[in-house]
Amino acid sequence: MPNNKKELAVAALRNGTVIDRIPSPVLFQAVRLLGIEKLDRHVTIGNNLESAKLGTKGIIKVADTEFPESVLNRIALIAPTAVVNTIRDFEVVGKRRVELPDTITGIVKCGNPKCITNNEPMQTKFEVVGRDPIEIRCHYCNHTVAGKDAQIL
Repeated sequence: MPNNKKELAVAALRNGTVIDRIPSPVLFQAVRLLGIEKLDRHVTIGNNLESAKLGTKGIIKVADTEFPESVLNRIALIAPTAVVNTIRDFEVVGKRRVELPDTITGIVKCGNPKCITNNEPMQTKFEVVGRDPIEIRCHYCNHTVAGKDAQIL
């Protein structure tokens, strides 16, 4: 008799956060942007998992942690398709897509070598000038870059 059950590619989570639909090529950038490598919680990272919408995807599961929206939205620049699920007692109690904020501070390096942010100790700041496709502009020197080409700090 054939077995029609499907196995979960990644184990279930009792409580915490699941970030799904991360494009595989940027999964580890998302891990770094979220600071997951510094957490002392159980973390599961799956990469190159099958996805009907993306072909392959990455997923991040963090036990007993709910990230602030401002932290989660940091990955919207590199993973605009990402979906955040809040889990309690093995049930999804909240589900939302990440949203790109209007201003991005401290996560993208300005590509203009003459920009003050590359010559003085200060945080970078970019305004989002386009969302589809993503395009951002440096607040200080007006240098513009496509989101997919942005150099993440």
